[in-house]
Amino acid sequence: MALRLLSKTYWRGTQIRFRRAVENIAGAPVAIDAQDGARLHGAWWVSNRNPTPKVAVIAAHPRVDFTEHHTFPDLLDAGYGCLGANLRTLNNDTDCLHEKLLVDIAAYMNWLKQQGVEKIVLLGNSGGGSLFSFYQSEAKKLPKDRIRLTPGGRPTFLAGTKMVPGDALIFMAAHAGQGRIMNEVIDPAVIDENDPLKSDPAFDMYDSSNGFQPPPEWSRYEPDFVKQFRGAQRERVRRIDDRAREFIADAADAVRAHESEEFAGLAPTLRRETLQREAFEPMMIVYRTMANLHYTDNSLEPSNRGYGSLLSPRPDLMNFQRLGFGRVVTPQGWLSTWSGLSSNADIEKTGGAITEPTAVINAGRDLDVYPKTHSRLIFETIQSTDKEYWNFDDALHYFEADEKEDGNPTLVALMAKLVPWMESRFPL
Repeated sequence: MALRLLSKTYWRGTQIRFRRAVENIAGAPVAIDAQDGARLHGAWWVSNRNPTPKVAVIAAHPRVDFTEHHTFPDLLDAGYGCLGANLRTLNNDTDCLHEKLLVDIAAYMNWLKQQGVEKIVLLGNSGGGSLFSFYQSEAKKLPKDRIRLTPGGRPTFLAGTKMVPGDALIFMAAHAGQGRIMNEVIDPAVIDENDPLKSDPAFDMYDSSNGFQPPPEWSRYEPDFVKQFRGAQRERVRRIDDRAREFIADAADAVRAHESEEFAGLAPTLRRETLQREAFEPMMIVYRTMANLHYTDNSLEPSNRGYGSLLSPRPDLMNFQRLGFGRVVTPQGWLSTWSGLSSNADIEKTGGAITEPTAVINAGRDLDVYPKTHSRLIFETIQSTDKEYWNFDDALHYFEADEKEDGNPTLVALMAKLVPWMESRFPL
């Protein structure tokens, strides 16, 4: 029997869908242009009993299709409009600039207002949580105070974008930022980015001499190792940041050389080399990004989760596979999205701006989003006086049914709480 490395559910994408039949609803495709011209495609759902809702929920994710989000059926039954808003990096976040995604969300928010929607609730599931927190923090600023440059130095054009703030936020199994995830999962044992099999055993969490036990037995790591490991993870991220900025700086240097008065007088070979450097679009491969100590040691972040990660029950081997977080990125995409040191889409940078009603929902069996590291951090960082923290101890990341379960009990339990929460704040 072949060794199964890939999770049976998470990356199939089949969990992001309506999980029951919904009657008396109408769905329509949404095709709009963001302010910078990017073409966006989503889906707008309404109940036939309330075809022009005044309150709507928008769900979005940096790369996952949320047009049929699994919370929508119950929200539609309650009479709310639901917009699944796919963004420009759908299914491919190689060059994902979170600052550009805010322009996408702004386009959808403006579209909702044009449909007569008066109140909009931002549903941030998984990576949508830090994305919507970033959006809300920028939308509430004066245009002149918004972030002008991406971490890689590109103009954001946010100052010239009409950004409608949301009226409430839902963080559903949301992490505190993709960069924070990378800081936690990147393997610090990698010595050379160009030779990913070369390792420093002192920082190898899958080495028995550091406390690793054969899976699925839980490992136990000593506090000193944990401290050194986490520090080395940040150092590797810092090195990759430096590499990304070197690529960007070299391209900028070539642009300056091309635009200089001296360019025409250069030898043909030098002119050609300069143009090549200016045109060059480097790609960065970030190997071995499945090395979170929490995957194999449940004492470091206690929860009801099982062994392994969202991607695999064998992170020690999946760490060397092609599929992984932030595996292939542009320098700009790395700095904006995946660097925990540089990305602006970080709850500690954005959460203080959130004063609207907020529900923070923790999935107790989540394999990559943990209660203290993410859910509680989000809850404690946001500044709303109307905020609630809900823990569903048996829920998986997308509140999907377990293989042996009949129905979808954790999603049913969630919606039994979420719909009344909505109704008490946004009655129809």
